[in-house]
Amino acid sequence: MARNSSATAEQLALVLNIDRVFDAPRELVWRLWRDPEHMIRWHGPEGYALLECEIDFRVGGKWRRCMSNGPGHQHWIHGEYLEIDEPGRLSFTYINDADGFETVVTMEFLEAEGGRTRMLFEQTPFLNREERDGHGWGWNSGFNTFASYLLLFEDDDWRPKGRPRSDGVTEDIAEARERQRQATEESRNGDRAEDR
Repeated sequence: MARNSSATAEQLALVLNIDRVFDAPRELVWRLWRDPEHMIRWHGPEGYALLECEIDFRVGGKWRRCMSNGPGHQHWIHGEYLEIDEPGRLSFTYINDADGFETVVTMEFLEAEGGRTRMLFEQTPFLNREERDGHGWGWNSGFNTFASYLLLFEDDDWRPKGRPRSDGVTEDIAEARERQRQATEESRNGDRAEDR
């Protein structure tokens, strides 16, 4: 539940809900949220990387991250941990430095069939619908990367895998652009086939 006392009724009504299932045990999913060495390998939407990642993982502890989508770009976010119930529930404030507006993120991690984890994610309030939808895109894109990172864990060795994403931002952007180009080309080819 949001604790932003300055939010309007319309802002409080703007809620982002995401329901995802990850192919990993919830203890591992939880670890990837609390450990900065893991977080720098998955956090942020496609094409972004973390330049900074500070985590004081305790109730009342602060966190701070800087996301970047390329040279010269810095997007700072920060907050405070409100609830930590390992490995089932996590809640924290989330503030973009650019506007200072406070939202609250609450996540439930539930055991799912086959050793998987179901994550129920909620964030609210938002300044406006565009902010909510932008966060929806960002989180969903980041959770796709999160799911891909989890695939690297094939055994009980849960140490960080691979290199931090800051080394791969350019590659992420290039791959995303190539997928977009291919999708556009396929769409055009489909339209041409219908016209015949």
